[in-house]
Amino acid sequence: MAEAYIVAAARTAGGRRDGKLKDWHPADLAAQVINELIDRTSADPESVEDVIMGCVGQAGEQAANVGRNAVLASKLPESVPATSIDRQCGSSQQSIHFAAQAVMSGTMDCVIAAGVESMSRVPMGLPISLPFKEGHGFYVSPSMQERYPNVQFSQFAGAEMVAKKYELSREDIDAWAYQSHQRAIAATQAGAFEGEIVPVEVTNEDGDKEMHKVDEGIRFDASLEGIQGVKLLAEDGVITAASSSQICDGASGVMIVNEDGLKKLGVKPLAKIVHLSVMGHDPVIMLEAPIPATKRALDKAGLSVDDIDLFEVNEAFGSVPVAYCKELGVDEEKINVNGGAIALGHPLGGSGTKLMATLVHALQRNGGKYGLQTMCEGGGMANVTIIENMQ
Repeated sequence: MAEAYIVAAARTAGGRRDGKLKDWHPADLAAQVINELIDRTSADPESVEDVIMGCVGQAGEQAANVGRNAVLASKLPESVPATSIDRQCGSSQQSIHFAAQAVMSGTMDCVIAAGVESMSRVPMGLPISLPFKEGHGFYVSPSMQERYPNVQFSQFAGAEMVAKKYELSREDIDAWAYQSHQRAIAATQAGAFEGEIVPVEVTNEDGDKEMHKVDEGIRFDASLEGIQGVKLLAEDGVITAASSSQICDGASGVMIVNEDGLKKLGVKPLAKIVHLSVMGHDPVIMLEAPIPATKRALDKAGLSVDDIDLFEVNEAFGSVPVAYCKELGVDEEKINVNGGAIALGHPLGGSGTKLMATLVHALQRNGGKYGLQTMCEGGGMANVTIIENMQ
């Protein structure tokens, strides 16, 4: 079987809700990333055989196959097809897996995996809240209710359940949230994101134009005391808005090829995909899935936690990475070293390839060999991707 290689990885800087990226149509924003991947590899646009786009809020401007619309808004020819997929927060990480499986099978040689979410223009939960015929339209079916009686499927509740199961205090989680901002600040000031960010033009409130290239969610004045003072989301809980991922606009993508694709493009790989898997888990606690999924992935790959140089674990809520480190024995100095979604934002379907862009460049910068990416997903699932640095 052929190997799968990442030859380019890029993302936009995140935009706050109704912030700097609010005027970008999501298809156009995703097109900017697609164009950047083509430019970075000097690939013939016709050599791209498919685009797989992750997106959670597939309604409004993100409806009607936003992946195909992004292709039509880009420099790719009409002959390049595209599809849009939804594995909740792991949508574009699943895009990576589908793209890798295509090139590993030999049915394709060059595929772009990408993701986009404009949470300003397509509010979170919009597809669920759309009007339907009276008495119809709720996504939880009668059979699901029978299987899970008296259960409210909620990521907020799941975050609290994770904290309770792993005996995490508010102090533990607030400290992680503060660390996320501090690491994001340090990475930004050190230029660590420059190699992965695609600058896009935005218009400020005063009418002046600028190139948006700094993640807007980072609180450069963040203090632990300030985070500790934020009101709890649940009266008897430990999670606050300050220890949760930020609503975010953004797009990201990676170009994935096999050996024939490397020859056709005439490029050297940035990383090789050495493992990819996805796992279903308890849909009620929901956010715990990265822990058993990582255990299984490492076992299948013949690797241990100590073999992994860098981890990217999506910070949907602070309890997720804290529990992950505690249960798996992961050194906190190896995980989310440039900050996570608490500081940088979580553009839902755009986060999978966003984290991969960060992981690829961080491995190059740090000189590590193996990187592992995972994220919790609605419905109690988790993707795991392990890559090997080739630079």
